[in-house]
Amino acid sequence: MKTESTNDRQSPDAGGMSNDLIKALIENYRQNQMNAINETMGITDAHCIWFDLPKLKNFINQLEHEASKINPECTQEDLGIRFYYAAYPKIENWDMMESHPVPQEYSERHTLIMVPTLKKENEDGEIIHFDFNSLPNNNLKNLTLNARGPKLQGIGENQGTLSPPASSIGML
Repeated sequence: MKTESTNDRQSPDAGGMSNDLIKALIENYRQNQMNAINETMGITDAHCIWFDLPKLKNFINQLEHEASKINPECTQEDLGIRFYYAAYPKIENWDMMESHPVPQEYSERHTLIMVPTLKKENEDGEIIHFDFNSLPNNNLKNLTLNARGPKLQGIGENQGTLSPPASSIGML
């Protein structure tokens, strides 16, 4: 398993994509995965999620701040963000969303959840990007990392805008 930074590629623009490739990959998703989800579940699933820049910057700043409190020698290269695919519950189970105000019209649609990662050596000496809140046997087990107050544990983030139900105007 490779654990190098995505910043360690041959050229500065190695991760860059042409507009044509972006459009082709989005269309592949819509014609395959999205159509399969919609047909199987009988819904119109979201095809994208939007986060405003201040929310993303705040998330990154909070990740850096909390990591430096735990280990002042932690560098940006030690940190990352893992994106998990997730799905909102059915309406009949919507009470689980009580502490996370999301419109009920998001029911059953997929979303992304961002979870911070911290590079750490595992018991075999391999460098792994561990989910920030699940590092075993360290100071994190007794530390509450709060994104929005004392009720929430961790600094995961998912409050973006799904489309649909939001308008698709202005999108690829």
